[in-house]
Amino acid sequence: MENKNYRKRIIDEKLKTYLETFGAVCLEGPKWCGKTWTCQQTARSEFEVADPSGDFQNRKLAEMDPKAILEGESPRLIDEWQEVPAIWDAVRFDVDKSEKVGKYLLSGSSTPKRKGIRHSGAGRIARLRMNTMSLYETGDSSGIVSLAGLPGSTPKTVLTGERRLSDLADYIVTGGWPGQFKSKSRENGGLLAKEYIEASINDDMNRLEDKQRDIEKMKRLIRSLARNESTTASIKLLKKDMENADERGLDEDTIADYLEALNRMFLLSDQMPFSTNVRSSVRIKQSAKRHFTDPSIPCALLGLTGKSLIGDLNTFGFLFEALCERDLKIYAESIGANLYHYQDYNNREIDAVVQYQDGRWGAFEIKLGANQIDAAAEGLLKIKKDFAEDKKATPPAFLCVLCGMSNSVYTRPDGVIVVPITALKN
Repeated sequence: MENKNYRKRIIDEKLKTYLETFGAVCLEGPKWCGKTWTCQQTARSEFEVADPSGDFQNRKLAEMDPKAILEGESPRLIDEWQEVPAIWDAVRFDVDKSEKVGKYLLSGSSTPKRKGIRHSGAGRIARLRMNTMSLYETGDSSGIVSLAGLPGSTPKTVLTGERRLSDLADYIVTGGWPGQFKSKSRENGGLLAKEYIEASINDDMNRLEDKQRDIEKMKRLIRSLARNESTTASIKLLKKDMENADERGLDEDTIADYLEALNRMFLLSDQMPFSTNVRSSVRIKQSAKRHFTDPSIPCALLGLTGKSLIGDLNTFGFLFEALCERDLKIYAESIGANLYHYQDYNNREIDAVVQYQDGRWGAFEIKLGANQIDAAAEGLLKIKKDFAEDKKATPPAFLCVLCGMSNSVYTRPDGVIVVPITALKN
């Protein structure tokens, strides 16, 4: 089922490895991020649950007899399986009985609640999270620097070329949606994010389960989340923000319920807090950093264009941070690492922390302008010194300033590595 026009994705190799290990793999992620296209490169047969042909005949067949739709050459792709949650148990049972690997690929753009699913599928069905495209995947990063190779390395100076502020604004507003490459121009790329929001909120939200939610309240909440992108805004703060914006408030329980629904639609991709050692005496703040799954989404919600971003450098900075952390998450997960952020009650903060499988970790400060690099490096060095003096904490293996406007990769005399986001890959 290989498509000659397919753009290779970072997750391709990991998907292949998982299929060689597990009986079935479930590829999850936001709508329109390319899950089906990616699965089709490997699948040898396919069943589309959401196909509207014959008055949704496929869905009716799956509801009547989930086992019947499993027949086909392996790996068999079952697209939008969550429309009929009983498919999960049918796949799990068949994999358990056959003891073969690589039998099924499940793709879905939302996660149903446990209702209708009787078995977790642990050990039989592996889950993989897919995101929108990183700058390396869209071709906007040269990939001169590998995230996997940063620990223990001292990159030499390499010129990467100039990047205009308008280029960075374009990357943010357009986002990493694969559908943008069907067009001859990226100028209208922001429309994809706008339509994604409408499709997710108006069509998908109330299909998660039988529970009905107020669409207008949900829209007010996601606008508040957009205003608080790349911050650690609590539920209480989100509630206050909606009230301050002259929007009718929601109670905290409703906000929590709606956030759960947004997470199950993969619309959010929060960055969890990091602790270097559970025995450390330093009290760590446990708030997650708020992110949408792609930086183009808050732009669409706030009506931002490339031009208006350049006119508001404060907002530009937050959304540039979101862009970098989207890419860091994609790169980190592809090499078995994890992305975090760090905050403690001693007022120490690290924008992004990547922890590798061997326990080593790197600290990243994210800055839009080259004029901010010195201050960012100074802050990183101070934090490293603090960690080194804490006998119960593990200091970072490397320090890196990830920036937008620098035209080169280099290692400073103090050991801090400077990398343009347009030079990074996994």
